[in-house]
Amino acid sequence: MTTEDILHILLALASLLVGAHVCGQLFSLFRQARVIGEIVGGLILGPTLLGEFFPGVYQYLFKGNAATQVILSGIYQSGLFLLMFCSGFEMKSHLKSSERKTALINTFFGILIPLGAAVLVSDRMDFSQLLGTAQSSSACKIVFGIAVAVTSIPVISRILTDLGFLDTKFGRIVILSAVLEDVILYVLLAIALSLVNRPGHDFVGLAGLLNLTPGHWTFWLYHTVSTVGFLLVSLFAGPRVLQGIQNHRWNILGMTNPIAFQIVFMLLLTGIAILLGITPMFGAFVAGLISGRVKGKTEDIQKTIRTFSFAFFIPLYFAMVGLKLNLLKDFDGMFFLGFLLFSCIIKVISVFIASKTAGETTWGSWNLAVAMNARGGPGIVLASVALDAAIINQNFYASLVMLAIVTSMLAGYWFNLVHRRKWELM
Repeated sequence: MTTEDILHILLALASLLVGAHVCGQLFSLFRQARVIGEIVGGLILGPTLLGEFFPGVYQYLFKGNAATQVILSGIYQSGLFLLMFCSGFEMKSHLKSSERKTALINTFFGILIPLGAAVLVSDRMDFSQLLGTAQSSSACKIVFGIAVAVTSIPVISRILTDLGFLDTKFGRIVILSAVLEDVILYVLLAIALSLVNRPGHDFVGLAGLLNLTPGHWTFWLYHTVSTVGFLLVSLFAGPRVLQGIQNHRWNILGMTNPIAFQIVFMLLLTGIAILLGITPMFGAFVAGLISGRVKGKTEDIQKTIRTFSFAFFIPLYFAMVGLKLNLLKDFDGMFFLGFLLFSCIIKVISVFIASKTAGETTWGSWNLAVAMNARGGPGIVLASVALDAAIINQNFYASLVMLAIVTSMLAGYWFNLVHRRKWELM
């Protein structure tokens, strides 16, 4: 790289970091999730605002240098992996909640009804206006169903933490339900990603050796079995294997720098996922699940990883999500409004029915439904990953990101109102 290349990269990174953190802080002051502010920071620096009013500055910072785009792409992927890794080990403390009955019923209905409704609607929709260059309607329909069903763990947990609601029966039910839902939905996303031959992508490892034909039933079967099998084997054997390696006397890296050891473990498991034909994002997520279940003094290690990830890589990832948005060109307001209403109504009804079935009060069921309707981080990850895989186009991408933002803000507004009015949660 030339000196000018380095200057471009430094200015682009500095601009994105400032935009992400400043806007994130502004949103947190109004008790909204920082992640939404970080996306808005990228949106301001992207084609929607900076590119529209100061196109020369926008081109210079983000489009005028090939080296900058390569470096930003690498940081974007690293941010996604670290976000999934942190999301995985954040789940460890919520898997043994005493409120399992309501959470399990919420998970069942909260996924089954939205996915079923999405399938019925998608069969009557013209998906040609939403497809990316991969031209896979099956993968696009899976993404559509996940978008309707997904719940955000990071956003709703942050809202409940700020209001003092997390360590309550309500908070535990919400988090456990979201954990179980997201594990299932990430499996579905991994399957959807395996169905498309992404631009510049060739099937490596086992998937390449088997020479499976995309779209054939054997292709579906392999990627479903490999993804689910990878998850089950990892959860069953992974913690014991990682524990053994971590405590082994020849583990020099683990003894000298346990933080580096955890990062290397994530990278290796992500690599194994790629060799199996599974999306690397899912490998990083499973690595976090395993790391979170290992016994020992791992809290400080994970806290350090979380600290530097949320200081640099993850804000940059979300800022670049916003940077890809062009709401002036690639946003269909009428489609989004219909998509928003459909998604919210289906998700709220499904969780409300589930909670009433589990014996919760009408008021408590309503609050659970509002909480589970927030799509936040996972909804944004879904949008960015599906766009990168060419499953969806820019129009659908913008609607997915806006769906995640609006539903998260609605949940934040509602629970701030509950807190101010001192209403009961359940």
